[in-house]
Amino acid sequence: MIIVSLSEKLEIEKRISITPEIAKKYTELGFEVKLEKNYGSHLGYSQNEFKDNGAKFEDDEKKLLEEANIIIQMGLLDDNKTKMLKSDQIYIGVLNPYDNQNKLKELAQKKINLFSLDLLPRITRAQSMDVLSSQANLAGYKAVIESFSTFEKAIPMMMTAAGTVPAAKVLVVGAGVAGLQAIATAKRMGAIVFATDVRMASKEQVESLGGKFLTVEGAENLETEGGYAKEASEDFKKKQEELLAETLKKIDIVICTALIPGKKAPLIIKENMINEMKSGSIIYDLAASQGGNSAYTEVDKIIEKNRIKIMGDKNILNKLPISSSNLFAKNVFNFVSNLYDKKSKKININLEDEIIVKTKVS
Repeated sequence: MIIVSLSEKLEIEKRISITPEIAKKYTELGFEVKLEKNYGSHLGYSQNEFKDNGAKFEDDEKKLLEEANIIIQMGLLDDNKTKMLKSDQIYIGVLNPYDNQNKLKELAQKKINLFSLDLLPRITRAQSMDVLSSQANLAGYKAVIESFSTFEKAIPMMMTAAGTVPAAKVLVVGAGVAGLQAIATAKRMGAIVFATDVRMASKEQVESLGGKFLTVEGAENLETEGGYAKEASEDFKKKQEELLAETLKKIDIVICTALIPGKKAPLIIKENMINEMKSGSIIYDLAASQGGNSAYTEVDKIIEKNRIKIMGDKNILNKLPISSSNLFAKNVFNFVSNLYDKKSKKININLEDEIIVKTKVS
């Protein structure tokens, strides 16, 4: 069986889906790995490095897609390339089914087996395949690094002969995987860290990392069965706004990470709150590509209001392409391994397997 991966459009996506290490693992399982010429070269991987690990290269994209049994990409290929896909092929990636419903429906009607890894169930057996968590970990870390590098003061408390430099105060909005990593990273760098989340279950996790959990009186646990946040009531939103508005007056750096699957990101930090923040404060909005948690957020821009900087990347992982590619490639390999029957050396789309059922797009 042939596994194929094409180069992504680098202006949009710098990550790759198969690294030399993972190419070797696929070949050891019995797959033939074929890649587009110069695949991964922008990350410093040579063709010889891939070849030494069993991969082959092909110049012709059309030929590659025609030969493929399994296609692995970060997301959906462009329309010209998806037209080349054939029935019974398997396509694996983060396909954003909420945003790409029509395209995916067309491909499913062509009897292409589509697996979207952003739909993985939150079960123990799927943890090694969980691309969202591995990528969110890196995003949370990088958001802190980006905001700290823009902040014009020191982060940790410093005692000097000339006086004491106070520690920066950081607020993390949303304590999911990205938020928890942001808390941990900010703490390691010496900041005083606060966090807020609509899911009361995250309180213990925040406190275990040394953060202070902020919550409104009478808060409910607004969590779905899958462990994601769900939309809050109007009463909760009002109380949360009042708490946030007061807290933000004392905060130096805000990291926004709040997302609701399949919906626009909730607007949490409003204009009037920003107007009351300290001069020189930073807001890094990880939800920028989905509308943003903060007023004024614009994708890939730094917006300045009263010396408060609001920033957010469309794809922050393009700033950590090697680390994020390594983790993504491992996650996908684990997913493919779950599809692969080692005895028959064939793909087995077992519709009694929760992982397969939940990720298959039809």
